[in-house]
Amino acid sequence: METCPMCAKKAKRSEEEIRTLANRLSRIEGQIRGIKKMIEDNVYCPEIITQVSAAQNALNSLNKELISSHIHSCVYEDVSAGNEASLDELTALLQKLMR
Repeated sequence: METCPMCAKKAKRSEEEIRTLANRLSRIEGQIRGIKKMIEDNVYCPEIITQVSAAQNALNSLNKELISSHIHSCVYEDVSAGNEASLDELTALLQKLMR
């Protein structure tokens, strides 16, 4: 069985970046748990929708941070080394995100 070359890729994140991203995800996880509790408590729909929107914005913000980091590290390094396939991968990723 052949290994997927994309699956073998690993990001190079500093301990600080990992900690920052993990903290952000923990806050988002807390928001999701709060939304679940609101549903269980039969909270008025517009209040839940507002919280869902806030969680979506938090996830979008996380995505923006990850994309920026990816462009400045992985994509930059690959293109500098002559591997322009990373640009195609980035384009496909951005198209997926913009659906």
